[in-house]
Amino acid sequence: MSGRGFWFGLVLGAGVMGLLGQWGPAAAGKEVGQAPCIEAGLVAEYLHSVIQADRTFYTTDVVERMQMRGIAFAAENWRETSRLPLPAQYLLETGRLVAAGRSGLQYRLISQWAINNKNRPNSDFERAGLTEILLNPDRPYTAVTTDGRTRLFQAIYADKAASQSCVGCHNAHPNSPKKDFKPHDVMGGILLTIPLSH
Repeated sequence: MSGRGFWFGLVLGAGVMGLLGQWGPAAAGKEVGQAPCIEAGLVAEYLHSVIQADRTFYTTDVVERMQMRGIAFAAENWRETSRLPLPAQYLLETGRLVAAGRSGLQYRLISQWAINNKNRPNSDFERAGLTEILLNPDRPYTAVTTDGRTRLFQAIYADKAASQSCVGCHNAHPNSPKKDFKPHDVMGGILLTIPLSH
């Protein structure tokens, strides 16, 4: 191949690649640069799956395992006593750390039978959601709400008693308004809040 043919092929190839590079994104989306969007309800499902998996692992493979072996124990006053946080506290603390970030994402536990008053429902949506998940615990209660000028997608998932230790702790706690939980009972909900405009 001559030097001239080589340069002609290189320029022609670069031109074709440039056109394909411009055509590909335009064909994939209506606007160039527009990122594909995932439905907020699906994002909530993904997040809930991760939160549940982390909490279940922490409950069964950290707290219960350590306690059975006498290595470490979980306690409500875990900071003062250098013990492990209770599984509910683990979820609340990780939710606090996420909320401190810039994403606007939030999650927390809520219950009409909360031991700690700050975990009681704060809005009509939360009260209605807690009632609804008692009736339909396998389906989240969702809505689009607003906080000032920010639209939010909110979902409440049933929070079930994952182990006997959860049931025992709540039934024996002096501040617990309900003392007859059984394994797998709905004890409250996990509230996820996802900003739709940030």
